[in-house]
Amino acid sequence: MDRIEKYIDELMEKSTPDCPAWNIEKILQGLKSTWNYIDGCMIKAILEMYAITKEEKYFRFADAFIDAKVREDGSIEGYDVNELNIDNVNAGKTLFELYDLTGKEKYRRAIDVVYSQIQRMPRTAEGNFWHKNIYPHQVWLDGLYMCQPFYMEYETRFNGKKNYDDIFRQFSNVVKNMRDERNGLYYHAYDSSRQMFWCDKVTGLSRNFWLRALGWYAMALLDTLDKADASCGEPYENLKKVFVELIDAMLRYQDESGMWYQVVNLGGMERNYLETSGSAIMAYALLKGVRLGFLPETYRQFGEKAFRGICDRYLTTDENGGLHLGGICLVAGLGGKQMRPGTFDYYMSEPVVQDDAKGVGPFLLAYTEMLRIGREA
Repeated sequence: MDRIEKYIDELMEKSTPDCPAWNIEKILQGLKSTWNYIDGCMIKAILEMYAITKEEKYFRFADAFIDAKVREDGSIEGYDVNELNIDNVNAGKTLFELYDLTGKEKYRRAIDVVYSQIQRMPRTAEGNFWHKNIYPHQVWLDGLYMCQPFYMEYETRFNGKKNYDDIFRQFSNVVKNMRDERNGLYYHAYDSSRQMFWCDKVTGLSRNFWLRALGWYAMALLDTLDKADASCGEPYENLKKVFVELIDAMLRYQDESGMWYQVVNLGGMERNYLETSGSAIMAYALLKGVRLGFLPETYRQFGEKAFRGICDRYLTTDENGGLHLGGICLVAGLGGKQMRPGTFDYYMSEPVVQDDAKGVGPFLLAYTEMLRIGREA
């Protein structure tokens, strides 16, 4: 386990707020890193490392990273609320923890800035937030993770739980519209207008079950439940049931290696591959789900198997002794300028990279859950 902490230390040493070593998309584009969900994933995981280990280096790094982005009035460098991009909410989750740890009022003000985007998000006919303003009428599984845990934490802490019904309803709509009754998996995206070229004109659904999207959705359910007040009763219990049913559906597709395939249900297809980010998310969801009592104790073995499977296959050492985490799908989406069609071939065509935070962040979160087991044992 020490080598994993060495790996994280190496990444932190190579990173600045403007150029984090884990944001491969920005590095490949030659762009400065501003406010984005990728860095949010990583800083959230580093804060979790601090919570578990109490090592100051993690707290100092996370605080310095976010402090550099947040101005005194709560506005955030590189973040435009008017973009109405649900991904941008994700990094806001770090603000709650940093506010509690530091007491910096600018973090509290920034929380309100991010929340103001939630209040303005356009919605589908069913009442769900659009994924982005540039993707009208569309719900992507990824977006549930990007927004709903932040939304729930805000409502629980600062808004008297006034919008709990809205949060639970958005999840209910996803279950109703995006779940395949035959296998219990969820399609990557849904177009409520039935207009997009990639969707089925009858159902509005995209064509495939993409691993990381299913992983984000599992985390969305778990982390939203974690931030909710369980005393709200039936809606909470219903959401817990949705989480358990998703985990059970995913376990039927877990490979003997412990990992999952990029297109989950087509493990035998040529070019399909065992993918790190989604497998790491599932490891985290399983281990944390057991810890919180949502899943039976017997499920812990599946989470441990997933985590170890990733380490065995994709955590490698280079000729200089540096560690790298490979097998990470860089990005996948639908539509856009690239006209991404959501076919099996499309999901196979996206670059596979190493050390990207979309894999490293969830891997580190899963590692913190493994540390918890060690401490409890």
